[in-house]
Amino acid sequence: MRCPSASRSAEDSGHYKDNCASQRGSPVVRFLEKSPLSPGALVIAILGLCSTVAIAVWQIPVAQGMRFWTFSLNHTQMYGPIIARWNKEQTDPHEHIDSLVIGIPALERRLLSGFLSGTSVPDMSEVESVMIGKFFSGPLDAVGFVDLTDRLKSEGLIAQINTPSFSAWTTRGHIFGLPHDVHPVLLAYRADIVEAAGIDVNQIETWDDFMRVMKPLMPVNPQTGYPERYLINFWETNQYAMEILLLQAGGGFFNEDGKPIMNSAENAKVMANIVSWISGPNRVCTNAPPFDAEGNEKFLDGYVLCNLMPDWMTGIWMKDLPGLSGKVKLMPLPAWEKGGRRTSVQGGTMLGFPKRSPNFEKVWAFGKHLYLSPDLAVDLYHRTGIVSPVRANWNLPVYDEPNPYFCGQANGRLYIQEAPNVPKRPPSAYKVIALNRMLNAAIKLKREAEEGGIYDVPRIMPLVKTELDDAQSYVEGQISSNVFLKSHTAPETEP
Repeated sequence: MRCPSASRSAEDSGHYKDNCASQRGSPVVRFLEKSPLSPGALVIAILGLCSTVAIAVWQIPVAQGMRFWTFSLNHTQMYGPIIARWNKEQTDPHEHIDSLVIGIPALERRLLSGFLSGTSVPDMSEVESVMIGKFFSGPLDAVGFVDLTDRLKSEGLIAQINTPSFSAWTTRGHIFGLPHDVHPVLLAYRADIVEAAGIDVNQIETWDDFMRVMKPLMPVNPQTGYPERYLINFWETNQYAMEILLLQAGGGFFNEDGKPIMNSAENAKVMANIVSWISGPNRVCTNAPPFDAEGNEKFLDGYVLCNLMPDWMTGIWMKDLPGLSGKVKLMPLPAWEKGGRRTSVQGGTMLGFPKRSPNFEKVWAFGKHLYLSPDLAVDLYHRTGIVSPVRANWNLPVYDEPNPYFCGQANGRLYIQEAPNVPKRPPSAYKVIALNRMLNAAIKLKREAEEGGIYDVPRIMPLVKTELDDAQSYVEGQISSNVFLKSHTAPETEP
């Protein structure tokens, strides 16, 4: 007698053989057996054929209007109503504005790729100051944006827009963009703490005055032996603050000829003072990183009293640090010498027009309509605290509105008062290299000061000069390899 399980196995085996025989007779199996391709290769071929057919029949919508690229969602939201009104007034849909937000790295790559390879570019694009140097690294005729110099002069826009605001978008005497902003810098301070101590900031004109008048606000904690608070947010790795202070003093990285000025007397003075502020037992600075929870906490706790404040940062503080509302005020920057400049500049945006656009006259008309608009100026200030570069807009009542966050100060008016005084900041493809060399110099100088116990400016100065001479040589060496820039001299006339 057979085991039941054995019987079932035999039956299953028979069914399997029958199934295999029937499958071998199917057209699909016969095709696979005769095909020179493996089953996997056949699947890939079939998918490729399907995708080819899909691409051929799938109608991808193409924007009909003129393309406008920007890197800021906030900007797009502000421009939305103006673009909508413009589009409504245009009878030809090809003259509508079609805006697209692209992150800064991707926007930079796509514009450069388009300029160099002839691939698609927009009809107009906003460009941030960190990007612009790369577009100016070659000969003038290779710059991908339209040269606006003559048009700005003939249409009177040079006089209508704050003059220093053109400097970031100017190379070799030629202007390639409409300025979006000014970005003056003031000093924000904890008015509640300063005024409670009986300190009058009107006594402060220079940075030396600032250190002398504010130093009593740094009592030493007897338990720790360290100050309970520090006067100002600055550290040798803070690239924003470094650039602000160098430009304020009349220094920076390059002159208007595009030549490096790393070892200028102005830079040496600022660097020597900075090293004295951040090193030794009497240092007055601490590190409160921007856009950082730890840095924000230091301001909220009163651990650091002052911060270098571009106009765009007021909007960020009002959003991110609501706990400081009614505790903060603004004042002009202390000057590096009596009668000196009491502001600086940081950041910026331009509107550029790629040469290959077939719609230049139309997008130029829209660009002026957008950037000169009083409505945009009001919305820009309300949303971000940024003041307009257009002189006619400076009389708008919005800039005189008291701001409860800044203890009732009209912060817009304070920034506009300094707008004509912001320093020029010539762009360069080598700015990042120069800035990094300056930061490296500050780090090395602080270490040398700490190791040698050298904390006063006169004794620090020889060390500074040596470091800045080295930085100058390095940047000059980098530029010397660029045949388009090394022999350039700027024209005698300025816009």
